[in-house]
Amino acid sequence: MLPRETLATARIPGGDMLTLISHGRDFVIMLGRDELMGTRMRFSEEQLAQLTLERLDTPRPRLLIGGYGMGFTFRAALAQLPEGGRAVVAEVVPEILEWAKGPLATLTGDCLDDPRGEIVIADVAALVDDAVDGTTERYDAILLDVDNGPDGIVREGNERLYTRTGIARLRDALAPDGLLAVWSAAPDHKFARRLKDAGFAVEERTVRARPNNKGPRHTIWFARRPR
Repeated sequence: MLPRETLATARIPGGDMLTLISHGRDFVIMLGRDELMGTRMRFSEEQLAQLTLERLDTPRPRLLIGGYGMGFTFRAALAQLPEGGRAVVAEVVPEILEWAKGPLATLTGDCLDDPRGEIVIADVAALVDDAVDGTTERYDAILLDVDNGPDGIVREGNERLYTRTGIARLRDALAPDGLLAVWSAAPDHKFARRLKDAGFAVEERTVRARPNNKGPRHTIWFARRPR
């Protein structure tokens, strides 16, 4: 059996400890004792970006991605993002970028140098507020993968994103016909109802964690703001 090796740790502001672990050729980020993400089960996080972009009808989409993690969603977005498009990533843990440039450099590739992308060390809710208040442009899509579902498991401050007030702010940060995409490890019927109550047209997709149709089933909600 291959041993697990701890490569680095980092504290989430207002949250638990993250641990970067190597396991043979694979990498895992742990949240406390729970596996938050890993290289063996990345497909649904990549699908978060791919399926979102397939649903957009704008030549130069402007994306906001909540959470960099191992960069699965960000790289998948860049792979499909047309020239003139832009992907802004909000990440609250600065060490995550150090890991991306260090132990995970082979995985990261050159995505951090892509001129269409920008990593901002900030709470995604703050960037949402900037768009709502008119400080920045509104987004064509907001992609959230900052928790294992619509609750504040990673940090308490994230809980406000999934409340009725938080959903309304996310809606108002979107351009007309914009798309909110939320990744979750499991279904949540109450959250889906809150999305609908906020005026979104909601589509729910189940996606496997691995591209060979194996691994856990994850949920992605695509919530479209009316024109």
